Amino acid sequence: MAKIYNTGIIGYGWAATAHIPALHATGQSKVTSILSSRPLNDAELSAKYGTSIKSFTDAAAFFAQPDLEVVDITGYPWDHTTYAVQAAEAGKNFILEKPIALTWDECMQIDRAVKKSGVKTCVCFEVRHSGQFMTVKSMIDNGMLGRVHYGEVDYYHGVGPWYGQYRWNQKKSGGGSSLLSAGCHAMDALLMCMDGDVEEVTALNQQSTHPYFACYEYPTTTVSLVKFKDGRIGKCASVIDCFQPYYFHTHLVGSEGSLLDGKFHTNKIASLNKAKWSELSIHPIDSGDVADHPYQTQFEAFFKSLEKGEDMPLTSLKDALRSHQVIFAADKSAAAGGSPVKVSDVTWA
Repeated sequence: MAKIYNTGIIGYGWAATAHIPALHATGQSKVTSILSSRPLNDAELSAKYGTSIKSFTDAAAFFAQPDLEVVDITGYPWDHTTYAVQAAEAGKNFILEKPIALTWDECMQIDRAVKKSGVKTCVCFEVRHSGQFMTVKSMIDNGMLGRVHYGEVDYYHGVGPWYGQYRWNQKKSGGGSSLLSAGCHAMDALLMCMDGDVEEVTALNQQSTHPYFACYEYPTTTVSLVKFKDGRIGKCASVIDCFQPYYFHTHLVGSEGSLLDGKFHTNKIASLNKAKWSELSIHPIDSGDVADHPYQTQFEAFFKSLEKGEDMPLTSLKDALRSHQVIFAADKSAAAGGSPVKVSDVTWA
């Protein structure tokens, strides 16, 4: 029988309400406590989620629980470093929402704490665990596209007054940048598809003049050109100041075929009509709603790895740090007006 891990949630907002059902659905997690900045009703929480839940407003008391095994950090980005370091120091394995942190120095603080404690980690780059990108990665790994020499993955999602995080996302101290705020999912997916070390990034910023977006304290559109050490190239646009349906654009071009969103063409299958795309049977990444995110699949992978005492595949802290390193290089390039930035200039601890 699979082990069931007592799990504590930090932050009880929109993300937490999607995480808790997904954690329970894995069959390997039982949410037993919640740390919140506001008092919560334990009886109501327990009734809502069908398990006994104790709420805390004091972090020290929360982390002192002797039977707490996993911490799921869903709070505001500016609190991630504090809670991730506290979790590691308390010997608690943790799940961490994106972004890891809002500065590279803070990312390194978390990395040092994890290396010192040896706890296991999961960062919510759940797109890697989606049906769409598991299918895409399988096609790449099986040679259906040949050697992918160009890839672009773009994030289009207007984060305006109609969207929950808008109230704090406008501030640089809250959202950080277009990439850190949301486009990090696209950059991370691009790096998974291209599967190589990045040498340098060249990025440019722009910003909508509409009042909804002009109030942002940082540029809301960032376009990054990514050069890999083996010479291949990629592009990632992060656009959070648009008026359009959510769109997670994916286009990969290889020596034997191409993939465009949910369509593909390949020379590896005889007699395909080159004038038409073939369709993939997938559920696309098509919503910013956390209720639609593939958390359950990701959390299942985390708990299975945890039971084996191994780092989880695809989205451990180590994996996510590589993507964040490229993101911070892109933001540094854009801030310098588009001057190329070596990823190695964003130094590790």
